[in-house]
Amino acid sequence: MRVLRELRQVYPDASVTIRDLARHPLAHIDEDFVIATRSIAGARNDRQREMIDRSDALIDELLSADTLVIAASMINFGIPSTLKAWVDHVIRPDRTFRYTDNGSQGLLRGRRAILVLSRGGFYSAGPLSAYEHDESYLRSVLNFIGISDVQTILLEGMALGPDCAERAVDAALRRAGAVAGVLAG
Repeated sequence: MRVLRELRQVYPDASVTIRDLARHPLAHIDEDFVIATRSIAGARNDRQREMIDRSDALIDELLSADTLVIAASMINFGIPSTLKAWVDHVIRPDRTFRYTDNGSQGLLRGRRAILVLSRGGFYSAGPLSAYEHDESYLRSVLNFIGISDVQTILLEGMALGPDCAERAVDAALRRAGAVAGVLAG
């Protein structure tokens, strides 16, 4: 990913973990997962233990990161189902958020996120903006778990011909350089 290369120029010593959800999709959560998250460890069956262990590993991966980079293409106005499965695995009470008397509180404060989002058309402004459910959803999820420093790099118009796609990539690379500069400063 070219954006990652741009960020690595600013942070050459950064440790990078890549989780390719397209090549290695996670199972979608089900009733067993929900039951497992609400039960004590000793009461879980083997399948539930396996599900919680996987979820815990994903959360530990997230907790060890200073900066989270999420790259995704808009699919039917939202995020890919594989990314939604990851979200479902990492949004867990007492791991990434907790309930308080004043409502929920994210437990991942002090971290940052960069969203690299590609779209076939133009959804950030104009008549199709009401159909944008990728960036707004991801920002909401990240804020919920305490990540409020979120930068976005958009590639819009990717399906509107090679010239439009090339302009989108060029703009995204410039934006990536600017984002990397902001993070470094």
